[in-house]
Amino acid sequence: MLERGMLMSIQTLNHPQFLFGFAFRNRTQTQYRTRSSNSSISSVFLTDESGNYEEPGNGTSLMKGHISSASCIKLSQQNTIGVIGGVSVLSTLVFLEKLACWSSRNGKECPPFVVCSDPVLSKALSLRGSFPSTRTRIDHIELNQELMIQNLRDKINVLQQSGARGLALPCHLSHAWHREISKDSSLPFLHVGDCVAMELKNAKMKPIHATSTVRIGLLTTDSSFVVCYYKEKLQSQGFEVVLLDKATEEHILVPAVDALQRKDIEGARNLLRIAVHVLLVRGVNVVILASDDLLGILPHNDPLLKKCIDPMDALARSIINWAETTTKVPGRF
Repeated sequence: MLERGMLMSIQTLNHPQFLFGFAFRNRTQTQYRTRSSNSSISSVFLTDESGNYEEPGNGTSLMKGHISSASCIKLSQQNTIGVIGGVSVLSTLVFLEKLACWSSRNGKECPPFVVCSDPVLSKALSLRGSFPSTRTRIDHIELNQELMIQNLRDKINVLQQSGARGLALPCHLSHAWHREISKDSSLPFLHVGDCVAMELKNAKMKPIHATSTVRIGLLTTDSSFVVCYYKEKLQSQGFEVVLLDKATEEHILVPAVDALQRKDIEGARNLLRIAVHVLLVRGVNVVILASDDLLGILPHNDPLLKKCIDPMDALARSIINWAETTTKVPGRF
C-alpha cells in the first residue's frame, strides 16, 4: 500500500504493535529486518540499501509492564510524527497510506513517524457487531470510557519515549476524549475537528442560500460522541452544522451500515447516496463522513464524493504541514 515507504512491524507477545518508518524519494529506501526468539523479546536491525546493518540493542525488550517505552529504537528527528492507534487497526493503516501519499506529492519525502497500536480497545468495546439502533452501543462505550482514556494516554507515553514530537489520532470515536488524553502531554496534538474546520475556512466557500451562513453536513455512526466536537470546532469558525433528523438516521443511515455488514454493497451505496442527498437538499456545501463505516461505501468515481470529505485527509495534511514547518525552524533539525 505504501509505495514510497518501508515499514517495520515490531511485535512482542501480548503487547502493542509498533511501526517505525521513513519514506524516501525515488529508489532510496531504508530496509528493516526483525529477528525473533522464543521469548517475547524482539531484536531490531536497521539496514541501509547496501544491506549493512546496525543492531540498536542486544536482546532488549520493547516493553516493560503493560505498556512502556520502545527502548530498542528512538527516532531523533524533531519532526517525528507519533500516530496513536485508535479502535480500528485498519483505520490506522489507512491513515499511514494517507500520510505517505499526501507527503510524497511534488517529490517530497514522507516525514519520519512511529506508530503504536493494539487490539485492546476493539476487544473491550466489542465494536464488531451490527450497527445498533438502541442505546446498547452507547452504554457499552460509556462503560469503558476510563479504559479508553488510559489506553490512549499510555500510547502517547510510548510514542513520546520513542521519539515522537507531534501527535495524530486517526480515530473519530477516540477524539471524543482528546482533551482528557492530551492534558498530561506537552507534545503538539492535532485535533481532527480543528483540521477540518481550518481547511474549510481556508476554502472560502460561499453559502448555497444567500441569506444563510455556510452549512456543513455531518454523517456519523457514533453521533452521541462525535457530533459534539465537530459542532464545536465548525461553529467556532462560523459554520452551521446540519445533521440528519432522527427518523432519517434510523431509516436510512442505520440500514446503510447494516447492509454493508451483510455484504449488500449496492444496498449500502444506495442508502448512503440518499442520506447525502438529504443533506445537500438542505443547503449544505459539503458533507463530512465522520465514520469508518461510511468511508469506502461509494465507488471512487461516484460524483457524490466530490461533495464529501474524509476528515482523516485533513488530519494527514495538517500533521504533514506541522512536520515540514518544524524542519524549517532554525536550530531544531
